[in-house]
Amino acid sequence: MQTTPEHNERIAKMNFASVYPHYITKVESKGRTKKELHRIIEWLTGYNEKQLKTLIDEKVNFETFFKKAKLNPNAKLITGVICGYRIEEIENTITRQARYLDKLVDELAKGRKMEKILRSE
Repeated sequence: MQTTPEHNERIAKMNFASVYPHYITKVESKGRTKKELHRIIEWLTGYNEKQLKTLIDEKVNFETFFKKAKLNPNAKLITGVICGYRIEEIENTITRQARYLDKLVDELAKGRKMEKILRSE
């Protein structure tokens, strides 16, 4: 499925702080922890706990969230389908990065081992 400019704009302008509690709920309802969630966010973005809290408090959108991030070079190894979109085919950078995060959260919630989630070459 191809993303539209409207879809990409909606993702970019979405407030990270409004989505973050849903990530926590999703992983904790499946027996995983907030600490594990923060570990995958840090692996993907480089944000430590303090930086993440600041971004949440500032209510940044996904565009700002990912533009300030130091994306892990192995993020390109995140592939597959999430929300009906094949990640490796998403052309818009912000949308692809948001789907990277969605995929990692999904894998964590599904019980995948952390060493598999945190891809290495």
